[in-house]
Amino acid sequence: MSAFMSAFANLVGSLADLLEPLLHTASTAAAIVLFTALVRLAVHPLSRAAARGQKARGRLQPQIAEIRKKHGRNPERMQKTIMELHAAEKVSPLSGCLPSLLQMPAFFLLYHLFSSGSIGGEPNALLSHDLLGAPLGGRWHDALAHGGLFGGHGLVYLGLFVIVAAVATFNHGRTKRQMAAHPMTPAAGPDGQPVPGMGAMTRLMPLLSFFTLITVAVVPLAAALYVVTTTTWTAVERAWLYRDMPVAGGAMATAA
Repeated sequence: MSAFMSAFANLVGSLADLLEPLLHTASTAAAIVLFTALVRLAVHPLSRAAARGQKARGRLQPQIAEIRKKHGRNPERMQKTIMELHAAEKVSPLSGCLPSLLQMPAFFLLYHLFSSGSIGGEPNALLSHDLLGAPLGGRWHDALAHGGLFGGHGLVYLGLFVIVAAVATFNHGRTKRQMAAHPMTPAAGPDGQPVPGMGAMTRLMPLLSFFTLITVAVVPLAAALYVVTTTTWTAVERAWLYRDMPVAGGAMATAA
């Protein structure tokens, strides 16, 4: 693990050296943003596949509703028929999870890298780097202790919070409109009855983006940059990948 972390630290350092002539003291922060973009580019094919799968699942909702109506008294037959329908249409219910799952190791690597005082038995030189004065290994509570909410370090976090809040607001509105335009058939258990708590989860889904604010506040600044970059990328990517999916109110907006 130590050798792996050393290699990862060297990668971040090399990217920072590459950007240093242009960005000077902000080169390491920019290297983290660049690294995040490279990770997102690597998983983009999976994001495209997930988008195709979600569109396909949306098209299957009327058929699934009919299957549940027809086989409601025979849960095993109902589940088997739904699975056969998914297989016939080459739709995987889990495809949408893969892009997020594959990004988690990169996030934890950055978290560990900028939380460790030493790497490979040597002092962690990356901890001496900053973004506009705010240490990349520091957290929001450190910024508050160093000048308060509107101090130099605090303003860096305020900037990140503003970006996250703007992206979350955009995601919230888009998710609610899509859910209104394409209501999903509630998930059912083996007995054919709706899974308890799924209704509350469905109502909570549009608000999930706002929980990113908590993550940004508690992780090292370097990891927060990763979170802000990947969250913004996701919002733009989804808006593009799902651009051909009508949303509630879309027709009125076009007419206006």
